[in-house]
Amino acid sequence: MPWTQKNITLPAVRRGFHLVTDKVLAAIPEVRNVKAGLLHVFIQHTSASLTINENADRDVRHDLERVFSTIAPEDFPYVHTMEGPDDMPAHVKAALLGSSVSIPVKDGRLLLGTWQGIYLCEHRDVGGPRSLVLTLMGE
Repeated sequence: MPWTQKNITLPAVRRGFHLVTDKVLAAIPEVRNVKAGLLHVFIQHTSASLTINENADRDVRHDLERVFSTIAPEDFPYVHTMEGPDDMPAHVKAALLGSSVSIPVKDGRLLLGTWQGIYLCEHRDVGGPRSLVLTLMGE
């Protein structure tokens, strides 16, 4: 199978951790044809990030948001403040979490753990639409 690459745009969401596994899979149905491979998901923004974490208990999303807002609070004396009080903390959170995730694929399925999902981590109050690049490689 040749490499496949797709760009998708996720609609704007409020600050928080948003499960996007189903949206990613809907955008790249070619995953179903891969016997063994890898899906790489990259976000083209510096104030949002991606992570893989528990998808069963919604409290995890709430707790993650609280922890990251404590690590990078808006009232820290940042120098970069032109884009509002939520912008620089968003950059810090994105730097900590990262801009991509890679998931193994086997027999047409993502090899996520039983309780794992792909999250868009929106670090601004409203960051606007978010662009993802999905790259699938495999046989």
